[in-house]
Amino acid sequence: MELQNSLRGSNASIPLYDKQQPLFYVIKRDGLTVELSDAKMRTAFMRASSGHEQDINIDLLIKELYKLIFDGITTQELEKAYCMAACTFIEVDPSYDHVATQLLLQRLVREVVGKKYPHAQREKMYRQSFIDAIQCGVKNNYFDQRMATFDLDRLAAHLVPDRDNMFVYTGMFTLYERYLLKHEGRRLEVPQTFWMRIAMGLALLEKDKNERALQFYEVLSTLSYTPSTPTLFHAGFPVAQLSSCYLNVVDDDLSKIFKCMGDNAQLSKWAGGIGTDWTNIRGTGSYIKSIKATSQGVIPYLKIANDIVVAITRSGIRRGGSCAYLETWHIDIEDFLDLRRNTGDDRRRTHDMNTAHWIPDLFMKRVIHDGVWTLFSPHEVPDLHDLYGHAFEARYEFYEREATEGRIKQYRVMSAKQLWRKMLTRLFETGHPWITFKDACNIRSPQDHVGVVHCSNLCTEITLNTSSDETAVCNLGSINLSEHMINGQLDEEKLHRTISTALRMLDNVIDLNFYPIEEAQNSNTRHRPVGLGLMGFQDALFKAKIPFSSQAALDFADSVMEKISYYAIYASSCLAQERGVYSSYYGSKWDRGIFPLDTIDLLERERGLPITVSRLKRLDWDFLKNYVRQHGMRNSNIMAIAPTASISTIVGCYPCIEPIFKNMYVKANVTGEFTNINTYLVKDLKELNLWNQDMLNQIKYHDGDIGAIVGIPDDLKERYKTAFELDAQWLIALTAVKGKWIDQSQSHNVFLKGVSGQKLHDVYMTAWKSGLKTTYYLRTLGATQIEKSTLDAKTFGYTQKRNYDSGTTVAASACSIENTDCESCQ
Repeated sequence: MELQNSLRGSNASIPLYDKQQPLFYVIKRDGLTVELSDAKMRTAFMRASSGHEQDINIDLLIKELYKLIFDGITTQELEKAYCMAACTFIEVDPSYDHVATQLLLQRLVREVVGKKYPHAQREKMYRQSFIDAIQCGVKNNYFDQRMATFDLDRLAAHLVPDRDNMFVYTGMFTLYERYLLKHEGRRLEVPQTFWMRIAMGLALLEKDKNERALQFYEVLSTLSYTPSTPTLFHAGFPVAQLSSCYLNVVDDDLSKIFKCMGDNAQLSKWAGGIGTDWTNIRGTGSYIKSIKATSQGVIPYLKIANDIVVAITRSGIRRGGSCAYLETWHIDIEDFLDLRRNTGDDRRRTHDMNTAHWIPDLFMKRVIHDGVWTLFSPHEVPDLHDLYGHAFEARYEFYEREATEGRIKQYRVMSAKQLWRKMLTRLFETGHPWITFKDACNIRSPQDHVGVVHCSNLCTEITLNTSSDETAVCNLGSINLSEHMINGQLDEEKLHRTISTALRMLDNVIDLNFYPIEEAQNSNTRHRPVGLGLMGFQDALFKAKIPFSSQAALDFADSVMEKISYYAIYASSCLAQERGVYSSYYGSKWDRGIFPLDTIDLLERERGLPITVSRLKRLDWDFLKNYVRQHGMRNSNIMAIAPTASISTIVGCYPCIEPIFKNMYVKANVTGEFTNINTYLVKDLKELNLWNQDMLNQIKYHDGDIGAIVGIPDDLKERYKTAFELDAQWLIALTAVKGKWIDQSQSHNVFLKGVSGQKLHDVYMTAWKSGLKTTYYLRTLGATQIEKSTLDAKTFGYTQKRNYDSGTTVAASACSIENTDCESCQ
């Protein structure tokens, strides 16, 4: 209570609120008006504080509530005010997060049940509300009619209402605002109803669907594994679009260009994020034989594609998301670089669509050797698009000779290093285009026998084949690594169980899914790819007391990802034994006994340069290879680490593989703004008796970084380094060691402090040399910072901002929001 009490000020005799406050009256749901007394406020806050009383100051909460209410307030408005009052003090102590969560949960249960009930009847009413929700959903065609064929009484009896207490406020609020089903203006689902509905929706085709639903519910409700947002939106629905992202390729034909745009509109409508390869489109100035005119190139079509993103929201809930990919040898590549700039002709800008490079190894080699680079129009070099590795290099050099000898009309020669500098400059200026590597994606692909990977998806973690006949589909879900740590150690047995169940759910998605276009169904049912990822990696390190910057973190990353890979491959092979292999299995790398780790050597040989990643392995891979040789694989692709922005918010862990952004910040997304404070840090500071008002102010002043705060032990400073304090190349090393076990890719954000062009070059060159397939956003420090209006200006100065390079302060206007939520795939 020390910190809470210190907020009262030095004169303890001054009351926190005027006990002669004017009376407030509340308008209840039935229209009656009742007095809101001090005692009622206190009772509501005390009930929500159960188990955390020693950390909660009820007087502070009541004082804050008085600022938010007014005479004639409705019950619904009052319930929101209670939550807002508690949220105000989350930065003071994480226990206030518990209070806010409990208040929101109470509000939700009242909304779902629709009437008052004795507290002793809560569990009975909770279970009955599940049965009522399913029956109402089926009756009103919200749910698939098959949902009514489950044994609802049996499933209701297995609900565990106490698991609602696992949520933090941001997770509960996100569920409340965006995910729980509504009927006639009120929500039908409470959290455990929601998890059971998802479990049922994914078990519809199982032979013993009740037993499987219970198995799925156990994993979902304990927050051990969470499917991607489209699955959470639509599982159990009559039209269940459960997949996350789609990848396609555009052919150089007007009807096919607009066919692809129409497909993308449909995919976006049904909650799909989209990655599209535009490399086939002929370059600006190339001749169009049919109309005897010259082409305007790829840029005008990208502008149209951008406007489709704006026009269509995903499931009417999230704004559309798309990423355009272009290979580095395309003659329009320099115009492509400028698409996200805020200057220039706005008709040649795509402010709402992401862009990404698809870079062949030959270009990176020429950058290293300061060679020249030749740009071509695809209609004159049509086979380059489908080639990679040695075959690409030989053919590319052939076309360069053809151009030199005058047999290719449209080409341009420039310095590879100059183009690379321009690519990095635009990346720093606009955040785009992202850097992804064509050869690593293709050479390491398990499906090299049946096609080519032409691009990645909206979040750069998916590497699947595409063609005019096949639109690739990514079916995603993520393990919450945080929930697999027991007493600072990884619970390998639980991890194995979770992965087995998760793979089964992901495989079921393929058969249950609604496909907006035929090309997506063709691809998904033929190859059956899934993308099992992870989140809460930072939480796991905190629980193990391992600094992100340590060799121990590298070893942990390597070991954990090896286990995930091992058990995921085993689970898919077990499914193949039960259900049969996927259609295109024979001839795949799996069939040839080539696993993800083996492909590092393939890439190294093809590239002719060393891949700086350890080949260390700890598990019995010979056994697993023999098992796969005997039973095959159910899924062509199994692992991909997506950003998990939305679902990690729901389950209350840090996103995917990322380090903590700040130890304190305000996060903004489409749901709202939320104060985030590092609960692990607060716990450690409390144990050292260092958590007080002065410490809170210091953390605020330093924008969530603790490195410069006197009194905090060095081991804590090292453990709680934030993303921009960590070396970007070290983070790449961590991603590379995970990547050696993964058959697809990872959404790796680059965090860079400072404005050094050399450092930027080094980071992305290291990514390529380490064998990374893709990178995602470049995150740089901007002028935003934590709101400091509560700090004493005499102590900390007036409107101060830290200078991260010099350690000095400069005057700046403060913005309280760090928008770190890129919710594309998940």
